[in-house]
Amino acid sequence: MALDTQQIVTEALALLDADGLDGVTLRKLAARLGVQQPTLYWYLPNKAALITAIADAILEPQFPELAPPAPDEAWQEWLIGVAERLRRALLAHPDGARIVSTSQSSLRMAAISELAISTLVARDVPLRQARLIVLTVEHFTVGHVLEEQTGPPAAGATQPDFDLEAFAEAHPTVVAGIAEYFHDGRTPDDLFRDCLDVIIHGAATTARPTS
Repeated sequence: MALDTQQIVTEALALLDADGLDGVTLRKLAARLGVQQPTLYWYLPNKAALITAIADAILEPQFPELAPPAPDEAWQEWLIGVAERLRRALLAHPDGARIVSTSQSSLRMAAISELAISTLVARDVPLRQARLIVLTVEHFTVGHVLEEQTGPPAAGATQPDFDLEAFAEAHPTVVAGIAEYFHDGRTPDDLFRDCLDVIIHGAATTARPTS
């Protein structure tokens, strides 16, 4: 079967799932495809183009089509749903957030931003405010997933002299806040949604047309 860009991206995603972003190299990808590395440059001129193609492929399953909210749907709830879909897309692959955050020319991400900003503008949110709200939501979502995908340090990787009891004594409100939030069964999904509520519904109180 003749090589094409879709086949290259599919194999790159498989390599990402197996080895993470640091393992995605043109050399390894060429080996998996059974071609010489220079062959890939006919389809993707450099590593940046490959990362962008992977980013679009990561986003596509959650955003196969883009549609504004229904007429009776609040833009705030619609935008929360967009952010939740973005998070699911990023979490579906190791280093998904790193891929998307380093891809500066993802057409799929640009389309998401375009729809979100234009939706808010259509709901009478001033353009400047609409862009700031969408940018904040996108940056929060990617940053949140970056932290989720980094995960806790490996066993033995923490500071050997770290004293958890002393930390709790020095930062009692931080520790109490964490314990209070999760004590009744809340999950990381709940935390993400609650943070979005603060950002989006808080922003909505100032998103008023200027006279």
